[in-house]
Amino acid sequence: MLSLAFLLVFRLAPDLPEVKYSQPQMASLGDRVGLTFGSADTIYYATSKNDGETFTQPVALPTGGKMALGRHRGPRMVYHTNGLVISAIVGKKGGGADGDLMAWRSENQGETWAKPVRINDVPGSAREGLHAMTSGNGWILAAWLDLRDKGTRLYMARSTDGGRSWSRNFLVYESPEGTICQCCHPSLVVAAGGAVHAMFRNSLDGSRDMYIATSRDGGSTWKIAEKLGRGTWKLNACPMDGGSLTVSANNKIYTVWRREKTIYVSLPDTKESELGEGKDPAVASGFNDHIYAVWVSPTGAIMTRSTEVDQAKELAPKGGYPQILFTGHRVLAAWEDENGIAVGTVPSPSLKSASDFQ
Repeated sequence: MLSLAFLLVFRLAPDLPEVKYSQPQMASLGDRVGLTFGSADTIYYATSKNDGETFTQPVALPTGGKMALGRHRGPRMVYHTNGLVISAIVGKKGGGADGDLMAWRSENQGETWAKPVRINDVPGSAREGLHAMTSGNGWILAAWLDLRDKGTRLYMARSTDGGRSWSRNFLVYESPEGTICQCCHPSLVVAAGGAVHAMFRNSLDGSRDMYIATSRDGGSTWKIAEKLGRGTWKLNACPMDGGSLTVSANNKIYTVWRREKTIYVSLPDTKESELGEGKDPAVASGFNDHIYAVWVSPTGAIMTRSTEVDQAKELAPKGGYPQILFTGHRVLAAWEDENGIAVGTVPSPSLKSASDFQ
């Protein structure tokens, strides 16, 4: 296994040893990079004004309840033209007994926050605690595993006013067998032209495979979901691993996901390609249409591979739940590191083209 010359830009660590930062998520707007993560029932937000080289001290945003956190749960964030929105699933009891998807909005880069708004229109239906959020085409979109009826379904809502209010909830997908995979997080992305793509793990015919659904009207209606990859994963359990998707510069949808012990990358309706063994993958589109992926190896190392390098490289010997982001100027990775969050720049040797992932 080769090591990558990796520049560790910043590490955010709590002041108290009993506090643990977990489940990092990133977003960017120009040179500003935002980082959110959770600890117990508190959301934290840090920002960088220099494209991820340094970050401010994290600001605490109490949720006022029990926040879903762990196994890809926890807060999400997006920037928009007038500010930023952070979302999380919170209940009075927590632990899956209750839970609503809430959105906090700030128009002054996190100095002050508006009162949170509930996104799911059936109280308690987001209690599984798994959701996604994205922005694009003037919208902010959220999707979550919904339990308003028997079985788990994928629902979505849309905001057209920067998170102040949210639409009625739209059904994205319901399995003909009564439930999709119950504990794998969904992913959302908006492509050029306003097409919305939602990825989730299904439960069909004894298999737990990844599917992608597409909407051309902002989520109001959805095409029939398509299975990703040619193989299948026969499994009577939930792997708690939902993968990630991104839109490349030429408007192609790249997905990364796990099947059994292997991480795969694929476009819709194409054969999957192996990236390496591991779990918890994430993907981003970077320079010149190159695609970058990160994941956790069987030994617990943070790994990366891109269309710019010909094999998997190690970013850190230990870590968890990595995320990856292209800011427009650099590719950043963030992951759980001991009790803190590590953020660093992924080098770009520019060796190969995006066709190598197809």
